[in-house]
Amino acid sequence: MSKTVVITGANRGIGLSFVKRYLARGDTVYAACRQASDALADSGANIIDGVDVSSEEGIARLTKALEGVTIDLLINNAGILRNESLGSLSTETIRAQFETNALAPLLVTDALRGNLAGDAKVALITSRMGSITDNTSGGRYGYRMSKAALNAAGKSLSEDLKSQGVAVAILHPGLVGTEMIGGHGDITPDEAAQRLVKRIDELTLENTGTFWHSNGQELPW
Repeated sequence: MSKTVVITGANRGIGLSFVKRYLARGDTVYAACRQASDALADSGANIIDGVDVSSEEGIARLTKALEGVTIDLLINNAGILRNESLGSLSTETIRAQFETNALAPLLVTDALRGNLAGDAKVALITSRMGSITDNTSGGRYGYRMSKAALNAAGKSLSEDLKSQGVAVAILHPGLVGTEMIGGHGDITPDEAAQRLVKRIDELTLENTGTFWHSNGQELPW
């Protein structure tokens, strides 16, 4: 049966691959982004542009555009990556990553909570760099901290939304060759989206709030 899917950060990379994959399945897709790419414009998705999820105005624009729409799957995909190391820390870039990577998915989910169907799913695209156990190389302070915060938010969401029948996936896509990391990766955005869709399909209220690699490996916190 056709589903209604909302995807943030949908104009390129994994977000665009998500759009294409769900459209190919016959789903209705709402693609949210700051500015639509040509590829997104040609996809056939319902585009909601002008959406900067790190701003109150952007989230309000998204919420207004989806007024009256029942959502079966919300994918919080938008994210940014900056680089900080000891001796060159930037509070500006650290704050920006917290706002986009951690706070925005929480606020978007809360703003759209009333739109979620009784058996809806919420997917948070995070990173294993947010795993404290897995951190053996240090650095990338803002990104690591923001993704760890997102993981914590995802766990809380899974508990708070359970009574509504909504399951929450916390998902690491793998090392994906996107523009965000300069195109260098082990898999393509299309391959990542294919694997992530499978993980989302496997999501239930029994495994809600757990942390998974797109390859099917459960990850440590």
